[in-house]
Amino acid sequence: MQLTPELEATRKQIESIAKDYGLDFFEVVYEMIDFETMNQIAAYDGFPVRYPHWRFGMEYNKLSKSYAYGLSKIYELVINTDPCYAYLMNCNRDVDQKTIMAHVYAHCDFFKNNACFAHTNRKMMDVMANHGTQVRQYIERFGEDNVEAFLDTALSLENLIDFHTNHIRRQDKKPYGYAEEAIDQTPNFRLRSKPHMEKYINPKEYIEEQERQYKEEQQRRKDRFPNEPYRDILLFLMENAPLENWQSEILSIVRDEALYFAPQRATKIMNEGWASYWHSVIMTQRAATASEIVDFADLHSGTMAMSARQLNPYKIGLEIYRDIEERWNTGRFGRDYEECSSYEEKRNWDKALGLGRQKIFEVRKVYSDVMFLDEFLTMELCERLKLFTFEYNGSSEQYEIASRQYEDIKSKLLTSLTNFGEPAIEIVDANHDNRGELYLVHTHTGVDLKLDYAQDTLANLYKVWKRPTNLETIVDDRRKLLSYDGKEHSSKIL
Repeated sequence: MQLTPELEATRKQIESIAKDYGLDFFEVVYEMIDFETMNQIAAYDGFPVRYPHWRFGMEYNKLSKSYAYGLSKIYELVINTDPCYAYLMNCNRDVDQKTIMAHVYAHCDFFKNNACFAHTNRKMMDVMANHGTQVRQYIERFGEDNVEAFLDTALSLENLIDFHTNHIRRQDKKPYGYAEEAIDQTPNFRLRSKPHMEKYINPKEYIEEQERQYKEEQQRRKDRFPNEPYRDILLFLMENAPLENWQSEILSIVRDEALYFAPQRATKIMNEGWASYWHSVIMTQRAATASEIVDFADLHSGTMAMSARQLNPYKIGLEIYRDIEERWNTGRFGRDYEECSSYEEKRNWDKALGLGRQKIFEVRKVYSDVMFLDEFLTMELCERLKLFTFEYNGSSEQYEIASRQYEDIKSKLLTSLTNFGEPAIEIVDANHDNRGELYLVHTHTGVDLKLDYAQDTLANLYKVWKRPTNLETIVDDRRKLLSYDGKEHSSKIL
């Protein structure tokens, strides 16, 4: 349903204000829908043209019950395409619609300008419609049960990709004019030393042994398939697993859509914080009337409410942007400020630089969540927001505050955001022990794998690879190999 004349006038007003503030966005197409249609579209992640699958129905059921019981409400949904599509609930109040439009324009500005979205396919609505058509054709040709079963397997592996692959440009060609054998890439194992100490610091036998081991390892890598550890496991399976064409196409569909959503996952805090910052600025400074300001404050405070159990990305992102703006307006950054030892002088520090607005636009353009929190989540901000880490206490059988230390909070946050908090797994050998077995390695970062999840993943990899699968990981500080041979799981200490 199109916007009413009153809402169209509001849209033009908010769009004009947003542009006055410097926001730059694609054309935004608004649609008015009821709560049931909103839940249906949200269940498909904003793309109702996607392929059919039971998980979308499950998500719709969850959203519908949550709305019916008053646990949550979706005010808007905005899609990263060109033009951007935004869905508004027809039961929202006028002040809600005004706030949401300001929020939407900021989202669209972020989608268009943030570096993480530089390689995003802006015609994804058409691409997903094509994906839906493909899957429906496969269902007609190969049967619903067969296609759904393989789609279940593919979706269980959708996080086994290189989320940054769209930003990587690999160069496989050798430098012009050089033969491959003419390029000596053997590292220099010699340590710096004075001439009279050379034979003691760099014994000839030791250097020769290091060079021999290096060359043997390089030869083993050449003989191994793949030659280097391979992070994009779905792509590797598409190209090398013994699959039928339609199965490879389904893996490609799942991978393409996972890569499309990856930038949104990588910038959740920044994106929601940016939209929250601008809807608050636009409404409080330009758009809200005197009769609307209390209702706006009620809506805004509800959106910013913090929970004791999880972070609110709207609130965290907003507060960091505001803190950046204040610091760069007052000059509270750089060497002079950091080296100042006077608390009173720091508290009253104000160089009146006025660079805050310029700085947040710069941050919006080049940062992701990991970089954003790593650089701009300060100790003072952690204390002001009363952040803490929590852990499960087996004795009391409940979660308890583990630490309020800045270093612990930041470490926990960055760990949860790196690789989206999911394990980093690579294929290192697709012909393990010369038996065609798949050998994967988990890069351990201090958090053990959930073994039941790992076993299910190995079983699903077996369905695709058709040969035994192995995963090397660390459990309780010991290297362990998990294996699945198509019939049963096994494990051994390495």
